[in-house]
Amino acid sequence: MPKLVYAIGDVQGCFEPLQRLLKKINYHPDHHQLWFTGDLVNRGPESLKTLRFVKQLPEDTVCVLGNHDLGLLSIAIHANALHPEDTFTDILNAPDKEELLDWLRHRPILHHDTQLGFTLTHAGILPSWTLLEAQAFAKELEAVLRGPHYEEFLRNMYGNAPTTWEDAMMGWDRFRFITNAFTRMRFCTPTGMLDFSSKGAEHPEASHIPWFKVPNRRMTGEKIVFGHWAALQGKSDEPGIFPIDTGCVWGNCLTALCLHTQERVSVDCKG
Repeated sequence: MPKLVYAIGDVQGCFEPLQRLLKKINYHPDHHQLWFTGDLVNRGPESLKTLRFVKQLPEDTVCVLGNHDLGLLSIAIHANALHPEDTFTDILNAPDKEELLDWLRHRPILHHDTQLGFTLTHAGILPSWTLLEAQAFAKELEAVLRGPHYEEFLRNMYGNAPTTWEDAMMGWDRFRFITNAFTRMRFCTPTGMLDFSSKGAEHPEASHIPWFKVPNRRMTGEKIVFGHWAALQGKSDEPGIFPIDTGCVWGNCLTALCLHTQERVSVDCKG
């Protein structure tokens, strides 16, 4: 009998709610497979404990990279400075730091299960990309992160430009755009241009809309599960769109989505 697959929203170092959620779904590695939407770490109280726990889960566990995971990797090589609200210190001081960061660096950007018909990524998929294109661009980024020049990439990763995809784009601009699309995207213009000026569920400019509502989106009809956008509160009226970051780190809840039944299970995260 195939395993039941549960996708779990952004944990962000909230280890104790994760344990309660796994207990609530009666998780057993022989019967269940876990998918994580990324952002395993940061802002929550137990990033190290969370990272160690997910790392030791069965090999079929899937965890895509989120923007906070990439932020940890950049801070570890001193490509970026710690922000006051960051909670990476326990990882950066851990004796197994290098092993943990190497494992994290080798996580995928996108995961697609043909049998289930679900695609997992942290923030979403650019409206103008097909599934095949998204898979190819994710592999490009994974190759850089896993390759000998990953530190150079991390030093050139940050920035809000370019905002529009072009197939001919090259170099760090290309990798930065792919990174932003998969790990930071929320709003786009109707033509698919990325916009990072708002994090809420509603954009102050009416012309800017959620990426999954852009007209003529290429993956309409495909099932996409993602995190990153806690302001959506796990809700979408768009067919095939499954946001599951329900803001555990902000005191809301941590959510698991059973991909076979589309049933949601949550635990309270209030302190």
